[in-house]
Amino acid sequence: MATFLRKATLADLDDIMQIIDSAKALLKKDGSSQWQNGEPNREMFTADIQRNECYVLTVEGEVAGVTTVYEEADPNYATLRDGNWENNDSPYATFHRVAISNKYRGQHLTDILFTSLFTTVYEKGFRYVRIDTHRRNERLQHIAEKWGFKYRGVINTAKSADPVDNERLAYELKLF
Repeated sequence: MATFLRKATLADLDDIMQIIDSAKALLKKDGSSQWQNGEPNREMFTADIQRNECYVLTVEGEVAGVTTVYEEADPNYATLRDGNWENNDSPYATFHRVAISNKYRGQHLTDILFTSLFTTVYEKGFRYVRIDTHRRNERLQHIAEKWGFKYRGVINTAKSADPVDNERLAYELKLF
């Protein structure tokens, strides 16, 4: 099956939002307040695509997953509690808004997604990657740990994004 990562286009927005809406429902079912306050939304993904930060994983031409990659320092990561970053000097990439279509859940597509993303950011010169997630998002915690991300501490997102619980577990990976 032809599966690969590419930059998202505005034509992908409907597929992306279907994936995100399904992921929001899954997070809610898990008891997480993450993504339950209207974000991420279509406007955010439109901006991500226009900034060339949004990637989609395709399977046989169908959008099966989505991730936004920040290539500049994430202001939410400036203050880390209960830990420290391994890297405070080198640029890092950040993976945000990671989701796989419910049609493809359980097929280990995050393996292809993450491998492709690591290759993409490595080729751009990044040697560190960061990611964060809600305490109740055990799926993403498992994926991060599976790929060798190290837990580094707690960050806070904007209260508007999650007024119930804006603390996030922060992880970092050194690409060798």
